[in-house]
Amino acid sequence: MNPTITASPITSQLIDIVALRTCGIFPTARPPSIRTLREWTRLRLIPHHRVGHFVWFDPAEVSAHIRTKLKVPARG
Repeated sequence: MNPTITASPITSQLIDIVALRTCGIFPTARPPSIRTLREWTRLRLIPHHRVGHFVWFDPAEVSAHIRTKLKVPARG
């Protein structure tokens, strides 16, 4: 008897840093700057995928990570 294995199709799509700002994760009035996103990537504060020298982001992964783990101290 062979068990049936149901594989869910991968629906996530990788996007670049410009599309990450406008994909709806961040407030429309104040999305973080590209410089800030690059800094967060360099410090490994948000999940990203490197393919060669290109950097790609999964919006669902970034959104979940920001909502649960990213804590940016307030400016004082």
